[in-house]
Amino acid sequence: MNARFTAHVTPLEGLAVISRKTLSDDRGFLSRLFCEEDLVPFGWQGHIAQLNETGTRHKGTVRGMHFQHPPHAEIKLVTCTRGRVLDIAVDIRTQSPTFLQHVAIELSEDNACSLLIPEGFAHGFQALTDDVRMIYAHSKPYAAASEGGLNPQDPALGIGWPLPVVNLSPRDLAHPLLSPDYRGIAA
Repeated sequence: MNARFTAHVTPLEGLAVISRKTLSDDRGFLSRLFCEEDLVPFGWQGHIAQLNETGTRHKGTVRGMHFQHPPHAEIKLVTCTRGRVLDIAVDIRTQSPTFLQHVAIELSEDNACSLLIPEGFAHGFQALTDDVRMIYAHSKPYAAASEGGLNPQDPALGIGWPLPVVNLSPRDLAHPLLSPDYRGIAA
């Protein structure tokens, strides 16, 4: 039994919502964001190769849908430490029975949840509040030559963003819409 984390399976194999046990008293709280040993049973493999924090100023902003091609494909553990986001993971594994399906989960500073995203998924989020902070643990370092992305507004993905989409980066806007012969990535 894992006392620090509980995994909730999703319809997409390998993708898990991780609930963290929060210890609280009158001084405040402690919440463990990552423990390699405790997360291995839920799909984490290897060490943290990179730890990133993002800040998103404006509600409605969408970041994503990003991934890295093999051999730099990575596992991510994504956590919201301020504000609220709708976090999205899209299955882009070529041989997957859930190819191009996605899961959307609200992550917030209050719900003590993270999303454990396996290799072969594109990831992005929409800020549901102003001043959002996100922490990303990556199993592999960023490799610019292996960077990939999907257009977050592509109708083929069927993502229902809850707010009008604003502040897409030029890079995210430049991702083409999926062609009918899109085959994803081998994971």
